[in-house]
This record gives sequence, structure tokens and C-alpha cells, in this order.
Amino acid sequence: MSKVGFIGLGDMGQVLIPRLIEAGHEVIGWNRTPGKEKSLQEKGMKLATSVKDLASKSEFIISIVTDAKAVETIALGDEGIISVIADDAVYLDMSTISPMVSRKIYKEFKAKGKQMCDAPISGSPVTVVQGKASVMVGGDESSFNKSKPVLESLGSKVTYIGESGLAVQTKLSINLLLMVQVIAFGEAVALAEKGGVSRESVVEAILNSVAASPVLNYRGPFILEGQMPAKPLADVTLQQKDMTLVLEQARLLGSPTPLASAANEMMNACRGLGIDKNDFVVAHQAYLKLAGL
Repeated sequence: MSKVGFIGLGDMGQVLIPRLIEAGHEVIGWNRTPGKEKSLQEKGMKLATSVKDLASKSEFIISIVTDAKAVETIALGDEGIISVIADDAVYLDMSTISPMVSRKIYKEFKAKGKQMCDAPISGSPVTVVQGKASVMVGGDESSFNKSKPVLESLGSKVTYIGESGLAVQTKLSINLLLMVQVIAFGEAVALAEKGGVSRESVVEAILNSVAASPVLNYRGPFILEGQMPAKPLADVTLQQKDMTLVLEQARLLGSPTPLASAANEMMNACRGLGIDKNDFVVAHQAYLKLAGL
């Protein structure tokens, strides 16, 4: 099997790396801040001393970090991936960042005869563990074909989208739809509650209706009494980071996104109410307060 370097040992790294190990790959990991490696080492992950150390030992390098600045640093910095990656190795960035930044990194790799793809993953830690996450890939098709067996260890569906930047562009559209669905769910439940329906009844009715979806099936029950997870799958700030990218892309492309804008305003309301440390389905609570409940 392959030697895979994995940069980013956060919530997604914690569930993705075990899947790689279970599939038989040799995994070496690194995180910008120490302290998240112990459980993964117990599962068989080796620990790199630096990005450069990791990249020099890997056939495939995967990163999933917070933002574009972090991706640029680990990819293009003086001690970054580009400085040591082998010509036949492939760098796969799974972070949700601007398509323009992703294309910039791709072009710098390409200019040095190196391979880089944007390969965002659609799914939460819940769906990754279930094997239901999907991976989209942008970049050279030859790099995609080489990487596909590794990526299939992470998600059941791996799709080539097209040239560099198009996969992360697709991921932004998926996140737009996901967020609007979840916010609309909170709005619908709050309306039913205002009309006298119990929360439990309306949630059950929605999840048994044609309006149900995978994301609502596992996130919807979070709004029931005592069911909000102490550790959110994606809190308001994290989800709003992605929506900010969506709205910026819409501005640059001249593409109207009124529903995304409205959903983002509910994220602002959650922050104003001080409930933003919760999973972003907590927008339901903002609707309740606005309705006087």
C-alpha cells in the first residue's frame, strides 16, 4: 500500500487517519500544534518532526487545515511541502479555501514539475466514520487517477470534477446548500412550535417527510432537549467561515445568493446571542427568541 503523510490532526484528521491505517496504508502525521497525536499513534500513525520531514517520506500528502493562510504556509513556505515533495508524489489539499488560493498553489507546484490537487471532502466526523463521506478532486486527471485508490479509503464516493480549483468551488456550493437546509429546518421547527406543535412532534414529522435529508437526519435531533452535543460537529464560527467564502465567491462571480446571505445573518444572530459555541443547528434557538418563545 502507500506511504501517506497527513497534515492536520484535528477533528477530521482524528477520523480520517484511522481509515487510512485500516486500509493498509502507512501513515505519518503532523499538526501545527502538538497534543492531538497520542490516540492516532496508538492506532499506528507515525509522527513527523516537521512538514518537510513528512513530505520527504510520503508518496501522497494530505492536508486538512483551518484556512488558506495555513495551507499556503505548509505548501509553499521555505520549509513547506513544495521544497521536498518528489516529482511522482501527489499533494492533496482537503481544506475548504478560496478556489483562487488553491489555483495559485497548484500553479506554483506545476511550475516546479510537482503535482497538487484540491481534494475537499464533503462530510462530518459522523459520516466519515459511517463511510459515507465523498471526495471531490480538481487538478490534472493523471494525478487524480494515481490518488484515487488512497482517497477511496476515506470516502465511498471519489469524483474527478475537472481542472484546478473546481473541486473546492463545488465544495463551497455544497456547503451553501447544507447550511441553508439546516437554517431553514430551524425556521420551520420554530414556526410549528409558535403554532402550538411540540418540538419532538415536528422534528419527527420532518425527518419522516419528503423534506428529510442526510444532514437533517443526524443534525436535526440535536435541537431536542438535552441532545445538543457538547463538542459540535461544526460550530457557528467554523460554519460561518465557509459561508463567508461562499459570499465572497458570489460577489466575485456576480452570482446572486440571497438564501446564503439570509442564512449567514442567522449565524450573526447566534453570535450576538452568545450561543455560537454550539453546532450551527443552534440557529433554531435564535428563531425561538425572535418569535418570543
